[in-house]
Amino acid sequence: MVADDPADFDAPGRRLDPAEFIRTNLRLAPVRALPEIQLYTAHPGSGLRRLVGSGDDLDESEPQPPYWAYAWAGGAVLARHILDHPEIVTGRRVLDLGAGSGLVALAAAKAGAAEVIAAEIDRNGVAAIRLNAAANAVEITIFDKDLTTGPPPAADLVLAGDVFYCREVALRVMPFLDRCLASGIEVLVGDPRRNDLPLTRLRLIAEYEVPDFGDAKGIASRPSGVFWFKAEER
Repeated sequence: MVADDPADFDAPGRRLDPAEFIRTNLRLAPVRALPEIQLYTAHPGSGLRRLVGSGDDLDESEPQPPYWAYAWAGGAVLARHILDHPEIVTGRRVLDLGAGSGLVALAAAKAGAAEVIAAEIDRNGVAAIRLNAAANAVEITIFDKDLTTGPPPAADLVLAGDVFYCREVALRVMPFLDRCLASGIEVLVGDPRRNDLPLTRLRLIAEYEVPDFGDAKGIASRPSGVFWFKAEER
């Protein structure tokens, strides 16, 4: 038996319920650059540390918000492109890899995908995806295990937004995406050209100006790209 983590408790003996916390403390609002979609989004008064606790990937001296609580540029640019070009997903089985808040999955569902799976391993992110799907009146299947260690999913298209934000994650994701290509699954990547983005494996198909995680209000949005992920040339 695994002992309860003290970070899961808001008061002695009371475990925080992620869905209840998100509904109560985050704001449901349209996404910047994506007014068609609403997300439960963090703000300065959200008190997210009470939900994620000291055991999360937070630096105590300089707290950082959890990834799922904000829209990132890679997800935003993918979602914008899908909504503008619904034929990319219409009638297809779509996987949103590292879904976070579920933004890309929501866009795929709204654009007419036959089935949408959101893969997210953070239990708080899973709760947020459920709430965001309900708020946007779409149906999404959630997979809460790490897909990157196993075989490709039963999908026609993988949507990978912001999966190259650090070298460690990039090295884990690349072999999985290669296995997807080998199985005949197409892969679309959304990213604002972060340092670990494998540009030699990508073909740019569109650019949009969307805000990124951490951008202050009033700061001009920067172009972010939508790319096809290509097989490695030999």
